[in-house]
Amino acid sequence: MNTTTDQANSTYYCLVTGVTGYIGGRLVPRLLDKGFSVRVMTRDASRLQGRTWLDRVDVVEADVFDYESLQRALKDIDVAYYFIHSMAGHGESFSQKDISAARNFGEAAKKCGIKRIIYLGGLGDPRTDLSEHLRSRQQTGDILRESSLPVTEFRAAVVVGSGSQSFEMIRYLVERVPLMVCPSWVFSKIQPIAIRDILLYLTKTIDKPETAGKIIEIGGADVMTYGDMMTRYAKVRGLKRWLIPVPVLTPRLSSYWIHWVTPIPSSLARPLIEGLRNDVIVKTDTARKLFPEIDPINYETAVQLALNRMDSDDVETSWSDALINTQGDSKPVILETKEGLHIERRQLTVQATPNEVYSAFCSLGGKKGWPAWSWAWKIRGILDRMMGGVGLRRGRRDALKLRVGDAVDFWRVEAIKPGQLLRLRAEMKIPGRAWLEFQAKPLNGKSTRLIQTAYFDPHGLTGLLYWYSLYPFHGFIFSSMIENLAKEIESNH
Repeated sequence: MNTTTDQANSTYYCLVTGVTGYIGGRLVPRLLDKGFSVRVMTRDASRLQGRTWLDRVDVVEADVFDYESLQRALKDIDVAYYFIHSMAGHGESFSQKDISAARNFGEAAKKCGIKRIIYLGGLGDPRTDLSEHLRSRQQTGDILRESSLPVTEFRAAVVVGSGSQSFEMIRYLVERVPLMVCPSWVFSKIQPIAIRDILLYLTKTIDKPETAGKIIEIGGADVMTYGDMMTRYAKVRGLKRWLIPVPVLTPRLSSYWIHWVTPIPSSLARPLIEGLRNDVIVKTDTARKLFPEIDPINYETAVQLALNRMDSDDVETSWSDALINTQGDSKPVILETKEGLHIERRQLTVQATPNEVYSAFCSLGGKKGWPAWSWAWKIRGILDRMMGGVGLRRGRRDALKLRVGDAVDFWRVEAIKPGQLLRLRAEMKIPGRAWLEFQAKPLNGKSTRLIQTAYFDPHGLTGLLYWYSLYPFHGFIFSSMIENLAKEIESNH
């Protein structure tokens, strides 16, 4: 990116954090379309492969817990968007991690002379008994303000949009369960907001200096209950659904139910559900005064827009994009060849071009499924869910296209080389680390070598027993898979 030229053509140079997440990934192209220069901050730049806007931004690898890297990311920046937030604890309390991260970011931003920080937090009356999740979201805003920099904090409730975590939870519950047993939290008041309206607020606030230093509550056109959200979703889809109130159903039990019925794991569902015990509605008119040009859409319209996006396979980002959802905040594992790594490789010659072979193995999973032993994959997914894993229900963000960081059932895309290679890292519960890799190597003008490789790095004796006990089954499954995939490719060719 030619930063000097781009800055000359725009008013602000913006830093966007959390770009592999749901909101940040959608904000970047909209800032670019408005003429702003953009730098994106990520812990692993390789996970941005496939983004349509990648060649238009400046990429900096940095971590909120590494002060020096933060200073590199914030250097020469005017406005910084802060979209970093944990959803589940991994050792240290997630709220304490959020506080430490925000404090580091605020101090580094002040030292680098940032003009303003823009943050998206959560709705909820701070005078009430907020859940840990909502309290942490608001504490993050407080910590950012301690830097003495102007902070614009938006507070929103449930986000309605294709691929959003809250929307996916509602969608799966309504689509799959005609008769729903509902605890008290289903009847708390809530004011959902469409993703398009959130993005409008986030982009327009840059040109409104009067929003600096403000806490701005934002919501959609409708105030309802979570139960209303489900019944109205059913109405949009033409479904009949019934809700049965029950006096006692704890957030923990509710999260387990959601874990089994939806793609959302219980570790993420539980903080969301605990937050729903609070009414989360807009109580001030600050947003209307500061943004009179924004007229938030109603819930049914937001649902229909989200469904249209999904039907057209035009989902920009998904809740499952963020590694924090499945792997904690550890850096993605990079595959190495080393002693102790078990490798199972198969190859076939296919009468098709490398691009045709590549397109075929990049379309696996999701609704299409896998080329062989589909029932075995389903059983493996069920077992994984029973052990608290992600299972198969995450599907795919897009039916045909993949990019680094995408979820594919219980795999995560770790590496892509267009026309050549796809490497998937396993995220199911296993005693070790595993990868499944596909390659397309040209042989001549008419044929391609299809290579399928399974890698397993066992953890201790349990890992070794796991590998050798399943090896006979893998032999059948992986042999059938490459054979059926080759047949499919040649048939389509």
